[in-house]
Formats: sequence, structure tokens, C-alpha cells
Amino acid sequence: MAAVLLFTMVFFIIMFSDLECDYINPIDLCNKLNQFVLPEMIAHAFLTLCFLLSGQWLAFLLNAPLVGYNVNKIMSKNHMYDATEIFRTLSGHKKESFIKLGFYLVSFFYYLYRMILALISESD
Repeated sequence: MAAVLLFTMVFFIIMFSDLECDYINPIDLCNKLNQFVLPEMIAHAFLTLCFLLSGQWLAFLLNAPLVGYNVNKIMSKNHMYDATEIFRTLSGHKKESFIKLGFYLVSFFYYLYRMILALISESD
């Protein structure tokens, strides 16, 4: 699941770069990205819920702020991309995508480390 979130952010960054280089128009960009916004947020919330239910407190506490941020965006109805405002807000969206990419990358390797640690301790 973490790898899917990681690749989703890479896709977002590539699409934003395509918009900057005029390879894609704003309407197509928003139509493509908007179909992935809620599934990305739901997948991250599900992963965080799994950490809560399995007692992985450190992983849960690390993921909880991003879930809170996503919930805040949904409640304020600011989670979808608007084609009429995308050029004005592009730098903010790119910054958010890069921060999420970094977070998902660090999280992915942390989860991988914890999985390997659990497999090693299980075999002893």
C-alpha cells in the first residue's frame, strides 16, 4: 500500500511538470488527477487505521498528522484541483506533492525495515 502511495505522488509530480512544460492542458490535468485524490487519501487513512488496530503506535503517530491534514482539506472542500486556478496554485500543489513524496518514501523504507525486523525475530 505504501508503494502505491509513493507511485501516486510520483505520478502527480510528473503531471504537474507536464503542465509547466505545456505538454498537457489544465482541464486534462485536473480530470486525471482528481480521480486519484480521494483514493490516495482513503488509502493513507486505511493504512493509518491498520497501524492503530495492530498496535504499531510509532507508525500511527507518524501518519496521524497527514491524515488530519487530508481530513481538513476534505472538510474545507479544498481537496480537488480546479482547472481555472491551477496555474495560480501550481507551486503550492507541487510543494505539497514533493513533501508527500518525501514522507511516503521515508515511510516506505521504515515499513520495510520493520517488516524485515519482524521476519528475523520470528525465525529465531
